[in-house]
Amino acid sequence: MAFQDLLIHTGSLGRFQLLQMAFLLICNGFVGPHSLLENFTAAIPGHRCWVPILDNVTVSDNDSGILSQDDLLRISIPLDSNLRPDKCRRFVQPQWHLLHLNGTFPNVTEPDTEPCVDGWVYDRSTFLSTTVSQWDLVCGSQAQHSVAKFIFMFGIFLGHIIGGYLSDRFGRKFVFTGALLQMTITETCAAFAPNFLIYCSCRFLAGISSSSIRTNSVLLIVEWTSPKFQSLVMTLAFAAGGIGQVILGSLAFAIRNWHHLQLAMAIPMFFFLIPARWLSESARWLIMTNKPQKGLKELQRAACKNGKQSSRDVLTMEVVRNAMKEELEAAQTKHSVLDLFRTPSLRKRICILCLMRFMSLIPIMGMFIHLQHLSSNVFLLQCLYGVIAIPANALGNFSMNHMGRRITQLIFLSLLGIFILSTIFLSQEMQTLRIILATLGGAISSACVSSTLVHANELVPTVIRATGLGVAGIAGSAGAAISPLFMIFTIYSASLPWIIYGVFPIITGLIALLLPETKNQPLPDSIQDVENDWKSSREAKKNAVSKVTPF
Repeated sequence: MAFQDLLIHTGSLGRFQLLQMAFLLICNGFVGPHSLLENFTAAIPGHRCWVPILDNVTVSDNDSGILSQDDLLRISIPLDSNLRPDKCRRFVQPQWHLLHLNGTFPNVTEPDTEPCVDGWVYDRSTFLSTTVSQWDLVCGSQAQHSVAKFIFMFGIFLGHIIGGYLSDRFGRKFVFTGALLQMTITETCAAFAPNFLIYCSCRFLAGISSSSIRTNSVLLIVEWTSPKFQSLVMTLAFAAGGIGQVILGSLAFAIRNWHHLQLAMAIPMFFFLIPARWLSESARWLIMTNKPQKGLKELQRAACKNGKQSSRDVLTMEVVRNAMKEELEAAQTKHSVLDLFRTPSLRKRICILCLMRFMSLIPIMGMFIHLQHLSSNVFLLQCLYGVIAIPANALGNFSMNHMGRRITQLIFLSLLGIFILSTIFLSQEMQTLRIILATLGGAISSACVSSTLVHANELVPTVIRATGLGVAGIAGSAGAAISPLFMIFTIYSASLPWIIYGVFPIITGLIALLLPETKNQPLPDSIQDVENDWKSSREAKKNAVSKVTPF
């Protein structure tokens, strides 16, 4: 924990940190919305079968010139169970008898229908082009529509595994820059994908990059700041994500062609690669991985940019070695994922963090999946969610600084559960109130994730922090992946999935109380720091018991 003393000499939140933070937050603002991009690029437009009498311009209309488009549609397309034109079938032959307004034909057999063998006609009033309309991912191919989203999510899942290990092995800056380059290329290539398979492959690689970028950008900020500013940093990171959602909703409203929208979200990241060269590696990570010389250079660089020339002269190799003697000795040992589970205190922390991420992402993804069904204006809803997420995260930061990490998680996760459960008891006629509660739940969910990540960053030691966060991220990705499966329970009750979504965050908030409070505590640098905290807390409890026990 001695790195905190070194950071004081450089300035815990000076010009150096602010510049690095501003760049990384802008990157987060553009990278985060890529996980929501397919709400627009893969939107399912209204569609019906292509029929010659309606859609073939070469067909002579001498027989149908007096008929309206609605009449032609009525004789060409059967009605579904909701008495709307079927999206996936058409009549084999035009059913002229259906034009009779009061015609009932008891002796007429059920008309023969067939699938859309000649393709589909899409409603282009909202979206000019989507991946669904380009590759006909409807009706019999509708299952493929979810494939791209699942593949992107699976890429995020692998990104937590690969990115966490590579970050602790090769450094935060190296992995961040490499992931940024990979995501820029793959997302640009996705816009020009000639077929669905290549498109899914590009999105898979982009998913791997996405989680690596977000994890390492947060680490490059958190490991350069003191504990009292870390909740503020995480709040700003999620606020940047909210701004990114507003940008996405605005761009999607202005750009209705999926190719152009994909490029509009990908091309700006090319320009981020230039300033990424001047990012500073985490001095904390450099020192803890037995590279004190490089760590000292980064500390001196930070002191210089923060205008602390006198401190820059004080920072020498001897000072670094004396201040972090124990940590440097611990750094001689190479760490792996198994080290997260070898010692009792760290094992307990990781297991609880994984359980919390798993259980919290299930309802949060459940909210995201169904938010698009709350309003026909998906562009406005996307912007509204991004706007409300910003004050929600500010409120979360205020709560973390005044009430601590554990109580904040308990309150916000409980509120999320209450908002979800409340929608169950509201009738469908109370649509306005249902939308308000769901939108507030979506905003609160952002603050829940923010407070959970702040706590996780402060619980895992530096030498294995990225790996530990990666393991917790894997658990969260698994929860997000299985979240849609809970909708299967609708065969028993329409409210059952929502009851599960509402109960899970309340339980998760109670589980957070099992973790130690880290408000204004220095970051642990080694695994021994974690174990020492555990031992000291046990001794404190024993002393407290001995003071109140007369015998």
